Amino acid sequence: MDFKLEVVPMPVADLDRAKHFYADQVGFAVDLDHRVDDKTRLIQLTPPGSGCSIFLGSGTDAEPGSIKRLQLVVDDVEAARELLAGRGVDISTIQHLEDGVWLEGKGGRWNSFAFFKDPDGNTWTLQERPTEG
Repeated sequence: MDFKLEVVPMPVADLDRAKHFYADQVGFAVDLDHRVDDKTRLIQLTPPGSGCSIFLGSGTDAEPGSIKRLQLVVDDVEAARELLAGRGVDISTIQHLEDGVWLEGKGGRWNSFAFFKDPDGNTWTLQERPTEG
């Protein structure tokens, strides 16, 4: 029996601003942008290469900005960071964790990260996946 995480609700205050950020700046594909009625709009976006999407719209009672540290795993954290920074995303330097302290620069296997947040304060982590087995 598979239990697949497919959609994560992302609480935001302004749907158009959030859609612009995730689609145009972060590079997520817009899978759905549907207005059900005057009060209900559904937007679903998927990160490149991911089987899981985020959902923007009504139906979440979480406060905008309350999602913390969703993680995107990438093959090359330096290239991913440069791509996002080049699109205007305010992203941290590359960091790693050593003895419980965050330090600048890449670390060892599974220990290279960069951090950013959306306009509402929902936070994201980029983590580099090792290329070798």
